[in-house]
Amino acid sequence: MIKNIIFDFGDIFINLDKEIIFREILRFGGSAELSPELIALNHKYETGSISSETFIKGLSEVYPQASQDEIVRIWNGMLLDFPQVRLEFLENLAKENTYRLFLLSNTNALHIKAVEEKMGNEHYNRFKNSFEKFYLSHEIHLRKPNANIYDFVLEENGLKAKETLFIDDTKENTDAAEKLGIQCWNLIVGKEDIIDLKAKL
Repeated sequence: MIKNIIFDFGDIFINLDKEIIFREILRFGGSAELSPELIALNHKYETGSISSETFIKGLSEVYPQASQDEIVRIWNGMLLDFPQVRLEFLENLAKENTYRLFLLSNTNALHIKAVEEKMGNEHYNRFKNSFEKFYLSHEIHLRKPNANIYDFVLEENGLKAKETLFIDDTKENTDAAEKLGIQCWNLIVGKEDIIDLKAKL
């Protein structure tokens, strides 16, 4: 029996354009291949190990013809709209008080600031306040799919894995959670929507 639900954020609630990085990198003198160095830089940033300034400086080497402002624009350009219907669905789910609700997102300081600006304070706070806990990787210094991030959420909140549903659009993340006994929904973007969650419960 599901008692707890842990949600991802990107492409679960807010729509993303993940391909913008590949499109824009070529325009500004970079390579379409994501190097191990760039992946490592992103992982460090997502876990709060480096500052936004250090991250942007690192990206300057990837986008040699882009200014820092252009880099920030590209980076935040992957953040699209947050459909009102999803916010209302989440708020209604929270009001029902049937499940304990948590957010667990791999994100970073630049993105979360941009999300707040895009949504506006009222809508962002309505979203955040729908959860019992709101876990962002750069704040807790852990990231998916590492097992320790799931263990952290379970242990801190006294959750049993078998009573917990984790929803994420990245299969690598749900596969890792399943190994710990957590029930999972690997949501297929474009074919499934979080507002249809009740059919999965």
